[in-house]
This record gives sequence, C-alpha cells and structure tokens, in this order.
Amino acid sequence: MSKTIRIAAALLIGPTGQTLLVRKRGTQAFMQPGGKIDAGERPVEALARELHEELGLHIEPTDAVYLGHFSAPAVNEPGFIVEAELFQLTIDEPVNPAAEIEEVRWIDPAGDGDLQLAPLTRDLILPFYRQSLT
Repeated sequence: MSKTIRIAAALLIGPTGQTLLVRKRGTQAFMQPGGKIDAGERPVEALARELHEELGLHIEPTDAVYLGHFSAPAVNEPGFIVEAELFQLTIDEPVNPAAEIEEVRWIDPAGDGDLQLAPLTRDLILPFYRQSLT
C-alpha cells in the first residue's frame, strides 16, 4: 500500500500580497488550499475542482502558474507523505469555507500568522514563496 497522498495545492495570493491558508474541520494545522488528485485527473483540474468545492472559487486552469513538486510529511495522516503539485494564483474575490474546510485565514507570507502550520506549508511552500519575493 502506498503511503503517499498526491495532491494539487494552491499558493493563493490576494490583492495585498497576503496568502490564504485553510484548516480542515477537526484538525489544528493550517495548510494550502487544494486536495487529492483523482485517478485520470490532471493536477490543475484537481486544483480547480477542489478550490470550487472548498472555497467557492471559480478559477481558469490556464491562470494557474505551476511552481513545482513539493513533498513533506502529512500533518493529519501519520506515517504518510504528501506529494504536492503546487500552483500559484492571484485572486481578488471573497472566499467562503465549504465542504471540509472549517476556517480560512489570510496571512502575511513573511511570517506564520501565529498559526500552527502543516509541514508542507511551514517548511517548504512559505519559504519558497518568500525567496521568490526577494
């Protein structure tokens, strides 16, 4: 059995340069929005589907800029590794938590927003984004 969870994740950037993080119901850690890639689904298609289900966002897959492949321990599934295909999107519309998302939070990417962060977000995605800003 594979101990890998394949996901498509978004680095969502708002008009003020803040980035959006989400927290799933019944969990503590905030992470990038996105979700599992279904069989036969392209990562960008999975991202568009998940952003619609979880946040009510309608995105054009062609607007998503592919940033790369990132891997880290899964925060909510001990012993599993998350393999993320990361895309950057700039949005200027309200988001509403839906499906399994309990809370959304815009944070300054220079810090952690005083939030508990998933390893993928804390150790890889936010540092990667900060480096791109310099």
